[in-house]
Amino acid sequence: MVSSDNLCMSCMREIGDEKKCPYCGYYTDTVQPLPYLPVRTVVGNRYMVGKILDSNSEGTTYIGWDLKEKKAVNIREFLPVAFIARTESNLNIQVRLGSEGIYADLRRSFEEMWGKLAKLNGLSALIKVTDVIGDFSTSYAIYDHFDGISLRDFLLRSKTGYIPWEKARQLLMPTLSTLGTLHTNGIIHRGISPTNLVIGEDGKIKITGFSIGEVRSAGSRLTPQIYDGYAAVEQYGFEAQQGPWTDIYAFAAVLYRTLIGSDPIPSKERMTNDRLMVPGKFAEALPAYVINGLINALQILPQDRTRTVEQLRAELSATPSATAAGVTYGRKPAPPAAPQQTRQSQPSPDRNKKKKSPARAMFLTAFLIILIGLGTFAALAMTVFRDKFNFNLKPHESTTAAVVEEDVQVPDFKGKYYDEVKSNGVFSSNFLITKEDVYSDTVDKGYIISQDIQADTTVKKGTKIVLTVSQGTEYVELPDIKGETYDKAYITLTELGFEVSKEETQSGAYADNEVIDMSLVPGKKYTVGSKVILKVYAPLTTADESGDENGEVGIDTEQTPDESFTHDTYDWATTVPSTSAYIQPSEPATRTPVQ
Repeated sequence: MVSSDNLCMSCMREIGDEKKCPYCGYYTDTVQPLPYLPVRTVVGNRYMVGKILDSNSEGTTYIGWDLKEKKAVNIREFLPVAFIARTESNLNIQVRLGSEGIYADLRRSFEEMWGKLAKLNGLSALIKVTDVIGDFSTSYAIYDHFDGISLRDFLLRSKTGYIPWEKARQLLMPTLSTLGTLHTNGIIHRGISPTNLVIGEDGKIKITGFSIGEVRSAGSRLTPQIYDGYAAVEQYGFEAQQGPWTDIYAFAAVLYRTLIGSDPIPSKERMTNDRLMVPGKFAEALPAYVINGLINALQILPQDRTRTVEQLRAELSATPSATAAGVTYGRKPAPPAAPQQTRQSQPSPDRNKKKKSPARAMFLTAFLIILIGLGTFAALAMTVFRDKFNFNLKPHESTTAAVVEEDVQVPDFKGKYYDEVKSNGVFSSNFLITKEDVYSDTVDKGYIISQDIQADTTVKKGTKIVLTVSQGTEYVELPDIKGETYDKAYITLTELGFEVSKEETQSGAYADNEVIDMSLVPGKKYTVGSKVILKVYAPLTTADESGDENGEVGIDTEQTPDESFTHDTYDWATTVPSTSAYIQPSEPATRTPVQ
């Protein structure tokens, strides 16, 4: 029987009394900062919270343990950090004043989406949602923990960075079918990307990364999480309705990355300069109907794009219905090869009996063949083999666009979470964002402290902005310096950032000035600036041994080292604040930032 007391809170394997997991390297004394739940918190009297797996402006996903079923699960907590607060003494969500309405709306959307997903269990490419519950004044979705590798990592680890069509078809087409079922049930993912498609040990893909729509749309009430290269243009705030076609663009972009080996150009960039193309060597190897399907599904404007999963599946399968329909959206597909000329059939009796001149018929046939050939060449040159030709259809527009510099206004980044700023498609397109890491005792890890260009300043688009990002409180491991001389120990500890003081004792038999004990526990991490008291042996001098005027020797024989000096007063738990950001103790005594 698995005991939850002996589980690693990172991989949910039994590790006994180990302080460091032998499987994943996780330290058992790792602390998760507010407003996230502490490890081993129990949600709904059933699910024990483990390490944070991922987070965005809508919520946070933890690995967890189902205390009833004795198995690993994922716990998705509705946690819109912009509108809530949580304290150490009370884990219940506290909604910020004036945000009650927004919080309630977003929470309803969260519960509705996960409730729909829970009813769709059994789909081959969908994670299994087992529970949607309320606790700590917020909502939680529980779904099966799924070990695997993301499609992105799978492709990066392949020799070429891409895979052939037949293998991609077997891998991705079941995902497309599941996507169609989601759309039928009113669920639009809006985050389909190689990161959110996970390949399991059975070689099959599961769709992960579900969030409510406001997280995947620029200009919403939440900081957007948009996947550049895979997000459709309507997600960037352009005036266009989102729908199944939004996911179709993302899926086609994933297929493009899988077959070509590079991320597609972001749709917002294609609006002004559409340079997306299928390189020649791939165009020669891929079936024409696959290229046609990609072209139609990757159209920039929603009204020009493939509208349904059924149509995309038909085009990628070259089914008779797709061929007969001959439906294209926006750019026309490459036309088929010129048909072979068949023997002219005999004219029907009721037609004009007058025969045409053989020379004239031959001339018309040759002319038609030339026209068809020219049309085929032009279509292929403009689509499939576009990279082999240098088309400059609008030279004046290109020249103008190259010299016009757009002005943009610098937002106030202070207080925002850096990863959310970095992943924001609008910010990344307007500025070159870099960061400088610093330690801070007042700002949580990952949040922006300051910026080198003041907010509301007007700058040229593409201007570099340096954001100062908190690495949280600085921690350093305390080495064991017992047995060293006080002078050497003092230098070692002060260089590491500790505040050192000395307490002398004459008890015992040690070398002169030898450190015999420490007020803090060696091998653990403490905040830089922590005070450590060293007990140092100082032998009696002649004056000490001479005694006082009553003939008593100046040694307290009743006092032992254990009685006069204990670690209880300097307990580890009272030294490290519980709000510290992810503490990952390391073996060497260094002062590198804790990641």
